Amino acid sequence: MTTTPDTRPENRVLIFDTTLRDGEQSPGATMTHAEKLEIAELLDEMGVDIIEAGFPIASEGDFKAVSEIARQSKNATICGLARANYKDIDRCWEAVKHARSPRIHTFIGTSPLHRAIPNLTQDEMAQRIHDTVTHARNLCDNVQWSPMDATRTEWDYLARVVEIAIKAGATTINIPDTVGYTAPMESADLIRRLIAEVPGADEIIFATHCHNDLGMATANALAAVEGGARQIECTINGLGERAGNTALEEVVMALKVRHDILPWDTGIDTRKIMNISRRVATVSGFPVQFNKAIVGKNAFAHESGIHQDGMLKNAETFEIMRPEDVGLNATNIVLGKHSGRAALRSKLKELGFELADNQLNDVFVRFKELADRKKEVYDDDLIALVRQNEAVSDRLRLKSLKVVCGTEGPQHAEMTLTIDDAEKSVDATGDGPVDATFNAIKALFPHEARLQLYQVAAVTEGTDAQATVSVRLEEDGRIATGQSADTDTVVASAKAYINAVNRLLVRREKTAPNADVKGVGYLDAGE
Repeated sequence: MTTTPDTRPENRVLIFDTTLRDGEQSPGATMTHAEKLEIAELLDEMGVDIIEAGFPIASEGDFKAVSEIARQSKNATICGLARANYKDIDRCWEAVKHARSPRIHTFIGTSPLHRAIPNLTQDEMAQRIHDTVTHARNLCDNVQWSPMDATRTEWDYLARVVEIAIKAGATTINIPDTVGYTAPMESADLIRRLIAEVPGADEIIFATHCHNDLGMATANALAAVEGGARQIECTINGLGERAGNTALEEVVMALKVRHDILPWDTGIDTRKIMNISRRVATVSGFPVQFNKAIVGKNAFAHESGIHQDGMLKNAETFEIMRPEDVGLNATNIVLGKHSGRAALRSKLKELGFELADNQLNDVFVRFKELADRKKEVYDDDLIALVRQNEAVSDRLRLKSLKVVCGTEGPQHAEMTLTIDDAEKSVDATGDGPVDATFNAIKALFPHEARLQLYQVAAVTEGTDAQATVSVRLEEDGRIATGQSADTDTVVASAKAYINAVNRLLVRREKTAPNADVKGVGYLDAGE
């Protein structure tokens, strides 16, 4: 087997991206097979060292995605997650073994709260850790082990099981702050103490995996690096369960911008950050908040007069990094109805989108339609058009919609949908135009999904601005999010709802075998 050595120069920090595993565990963030392969390819191209491609035992779909990512990866180590049992580990190895550089990542919860779930004593758990890490190492030279909820595990027991895992053959020890409980000083001290006091700890790599429940994930990850960790586990846009994970773009740019006090390097091509950020936002259905560090819409925007004056005189007055460094176009060139395909292709390339000819043609048609309705088409308008073009399924398609509004009585929505290539029409009513539109979709395609979220945001300014609508649906525990943009808010709402329904249909088709294993007790992986 071929593996990548786990040793790196002291000033090198490995980037371990878990967008496709921990990120996808966010309710509603499930990605299709093709989307996972695309995101993995983008991560590989941008220089991510290790890609945690999924949880192979969770479903046949996860197994296939991890296997194909393992085969297609050109540079990154491909990692799969496995609980502390032989069945999980064997399945994980089957998925990653074809990678140029495979890794098995196995874990078990070690805090008092998590030990109670499988109902194991400390000694029983210690034995299981020894046996399962040994088993994984017999299959693969590159083994990572994680004591889930490490930051709430008693020090003596944490040190004991870390030593056991190292002696059993783990080459990377990951210390997860599973519930985002720790603080930067504690994060640094914990890593520093483990390296200093656990036998063999100076011969392996320590990793940090932080959650953002208290808003300190990035700070905790960087503190752990100061304490001696040389691998950061993170996700694009900070995607992840609850409040999310450490954001890749934040730790990478912090190390780049503040290299004077954080003298560690990564192998990330930061110019690719904006492109992958936008793509992950689209396929996950989780939009990036406007004031999000590095990748938010307002991260490089300046409105106050004092700020604008300073920027005009010297950009460094109010910007600590260049927009170009993260792949953002520094200027906001405006296209209009007279612009051609070449100009559109060039602009989209500047924005980080490389479209095939057929994709460009489709976007160009809708760009012309938008340009006829708007005086100026801005960068954010174009991004919204590209995202609108990225549907996950087309079983349901909006053919036509006419909404009749009045000051009295219910609103009417006359809709025609194409459902599995057959056209169906209906006239529905509701408490407002959007409610009537959603009722029309339900009438044409009956389902039990419950609306959890309806959110509208203007893409650009003005009364002719496109509206981006996000819709989240829940059905029998399955959650799916849809997005769309249009200058007509009701049309955008209809398309977003239909997009969410299409995503639910994809999720219905996914099968998850009963992979529960006695002594572990729960399937979902959470660090």
